[in-house]
Amino acid sequence: MTRLMDGDFRTAFVREPNSLRHHPALVLNADYRPLSYYPLSLWPWQDAIKAAYLDRVSIVAEYDATVRSPTTEIKIPSVVVLKDYVQPQKRVAFTRFNLFLRDEFLCQYCGSTGDLTFDHVVPRARGGRTSWENVVAACSKCNLSKGSRALSATGLSLRKPPRQPGAEELKNMGRKFPPNHLHETWRDFLYWDAELEA
Repeated sequence: MTRLMDGDFRTAFVREPNSLRHHPALVLNADYRPLSYYPLSLWPWQDAIKAAYLDRVSIVAEYDATVRSPTTEIKIPSVVVLKDYVQPQKRVAFTRFNLFLRDEFLCQYCGSTGDLTFDHVVPRARGGRTSWENVVAACSKCNLSKGSRALSATGLSLRKPPRQPGAEELKNMGRKFPPNHLHETWRDFLYWDAELEA
């Protein structure tokens, strides 16, 4: 069963601009899939209206709220789709955020979600490299307990062996961590391409 984190923990990793807190627009690629799931591809409403005005996106759904100029009243877009297809990245960048996402924001030694950092399985002092295959998410307590010792000398064990994730795998992992705010007009676009369970 998937363990979901509380909103405070998630937002510590994804800082949202203030303009995204009120009426953000879900941005879909030309194939009607979100550009990214985690962080969810959102634009401030101002950017969505500007892109629609410049004919770069089509508005698929709207909020009930409107904005006004002296001559025009516009409903705020809640879902927009790009007119030109953006090719998804194939390579997954080796970042702290992507590492935590690969490891489902869980310490790979004890399974806790609190106070996450990262640990070199084979310590750098013993020739360990900073790579997908040697770095895991770890809580501060386990990281401190392990120190620069070999894993076999610590009594700790890994929940799963570290490895480089594929772009599609990481995208699917992001679906397990929905954002704090999901507008009802977004739901059909977030999950229609998810694989059904037998």
